[in-house]
Amino acid sequence: MESSGQSANSSDQPPPQRWAEFLGTAIALITLTLPVFAIAHYSPSRVETLQRPTLYSLPLPED
Repeated sequence: MESSGQSANSSDQPPPQRWAEFLGTAIALITLTLPVFAIAHYSPSRVETLQRPTLYSLPLPED
């Protein structure tokens, strides 16, 4: 009976697999960095600044 209790506990949690941890880390890094590189690639290299609009003074109503 003692051996069956120990084997049940050890079979509940499989040992961690290194390739799964590596794959998960690789997927996380790609998910975080790929959008940044895509945005940098497709955005224009030079951004044109908007010119300030000319301010006009409104005529004041005469009393």
